[in-house]
Amino acid sequence: MSTRLTADAVVIGGGFYGACLALLLRRLYPRVLLAEKEDDLLQRASYINQARVHAGFHYPRNLVTAYRSLVNFPRFVADFRHAIMRDFTKVYAVARLNSKVNAHRFHEMFRRMKAPIKPAPAHLASLFNPELVERAFLVREYAFDASVLKGILRRRLEAEGVELLMRTRIHAVRSGAGDGLVLDGARGNERYEIHAKHVFNCTYSLINVLLHASGLPLLPLKHEITEMALVRPPEPLRNLGVTVMDGPFFSTMPFPALGLHSLSHVRYTPHKGWIDEVPPVDGHELLRAAPPASKALHMINDAARYLPVLGGVRQEGSLFEVKTVLLASEDSDSRPILFRRDYGGLKGFHVAMGGKIDNIYDLLETIADLNDDFGDRKRLHDIVAGLLGGGSGA
Repeated sequence: MSTRLTADAVVIGGGFYGACLALLLRRLYPRVLLAEKEDDLLQRASYINQARVHAGFHYPRNLVTAYRSLVNFPRFVADFRHAIMRDFTKVYAVARLNSKVNAHRFHEMFRRMKAPIKPAPAHLASLFNPELVERAFLVREYAFDASVLKGILRRRLEAEGVELLMRTRIHAVRSGAGDGLVLDGARGNERYEIHAKHVFNCTYSLINVLLHASGLPLLPLKHEITEMALVRPPEPLRNLGVTVMDGPFFSTMPFPALGLHSLSHVRYTPHKGWIDEVPPVDGHELLRAAPPASKALHMINDAARYLPVLGGVRQEGSLFEVKTVLLASEDSDSRPILFRRDYGGLKGFHVAMGGKIDNIYDLLETIADLNDDFGDRKRLHDIVAGLLGGGSGA
């Protein structure tokens, strides 16, 4: 026995991208459903990350990603200002050895982009080991509080009338009568059959799991089980974030949701990686069944070689999650948004994935450029322009 629901559009996945997409769709259609398998929004990758509001400095090897980050930065900060933590200093340092960019190239790229970058003052530069760090730069970069961001989005979704189906797993999507689609799902022992014209697969690391269950071809995606260590920063780092570029190095910065600092390391943060094959691995189940042992001590010991004040820092815990990127992005270091319309020839079924939270605008504007079933192009762009902020930030 199944509960039958009907909607104009359904978003599968209640992360940041899915929630924002549902807001856009609600401006276009009378009834929009958002189905999320966890018990709340933003519980997975949208929460378990470095909470960095990118301004481009993380991508010196990919001009497009760096530029889009720089452009989107002020917009994201304005639209979600109540979730933004600004009261810390951010420093990017370039390693002398094994870095894929040198300090001159790093500085010149962002100077020419008119990004806010300048040499770090002496009291900050002196924190680094000069034998291993070529130069340090003072930049503007913020953090976001994912718990506050979740509250903002929930209030906006409820105000717009998006119907939230929490603890609801969508198992497959198939063709229905006419040009409609049918979603087979469940919440506990309750079965759902949801009929809709448009369905958006925003399940991030589980995109291919849903595609395979729906009889559709897989996308070229790479996954990693990753660890973000949580540390209590020593006094010199209390109001400081540091990233050492650009290779097998590390980053530590405030994690506002828990009042700690995150610590990630290019070499030790990844624990297990795989490329999807048939059948694809459910990374969430893999992580639940076999959580890895922490490598935080390795992160701390290696990072302290570059930033000695990290020596002996106290680990407070770790957060593990599945990180997913397009296979083509692995070498280029790009983080483009992914949007595939009518995927696999299934009309009305669309796939969307973002690489970074603050590039949400690129996805919404991509959809706005599709000017037939989704509505008039100019109207859509006007909606996108004011969708997430509306001047309130709340």
